[in-house]
Amino acid sequence: MNILSIETATEHGSVAVLHGDELLVRRIQGAANHSEAVLRDLRELLAEAGLAVAQLDAVAFGAGPGAFTGLRLACGVAQGIALAADLGVAAIGSLQALALQVGAARVLVATDARMGEIYCATFVTDAAGVPQPQGVPRCCAPLELELPPGEWSAAGSAFRAWPEELEARTAGRLVACLPDLHPRAEEVARLGAIQARAGRLVAPELAAPLYVRDKVALTTAERLARGGRA
Repeated sequence: MNILSIETATEHGSVAVLHGDELLVRRIQGAANHSEAVLRDLRELLAEAGLAVAQLDAVAFGAGPGAFTGLRLACGVAQGIALAADLGVAAIGSLQALALQVGAARVLVATDARMGEIYCATFVTDAAGVPQPQGVPRCCAPLELELPPGEWSAAGSAFRAWPEELEARTAGRLVACLPDLHPRAEEVARLGAIQARAGRLVAPELAAPLYVRDKVALTTAERLARGGRA
């Protein structure tokens, strides 16, 4: 299975090519560099793997939730490559990709959504080792996080941004917490391969980001109400 993947939902971007059992990766630090580096790095990875675009089985991208610009970039690049090569697209939830990176049986993922909010979701890993979402991702205030009963492993930037608030909501039920993990293209590629094998790819024109939140900025009054500057 040959999968090309893009993950730019956060400032910690990456691209990857899964070629059989071999996984080639490039990191792209800083959101401002994503648009310049994605296509260049993908070309280099394909050359390193000895693959032409026509030899790919699918294109996968991190669909979010995350930064609007990064999600649109990943989706647009995936659509363009897939359309040109007549390939299907796998739109992979970025929180699911992060849960796969954790590799635990029960995972709470929470990432910083800015504007005083977090993106969060819970996952239970199935017998095949794939984290299955328990409901849909939410965007909420940290103190509105809802965690089902039981013990969980946790990951995501929200635990660095809102440690006290999330500690209050998880009430000592976290057996591990990895606040410095970010969604990566390698897990997006692996989940994309699973979708491709299952015949669950979508046509490029139907691929879309998972925004969760439509609002991208606060008004001046809202910033002042939250203790910010005008």
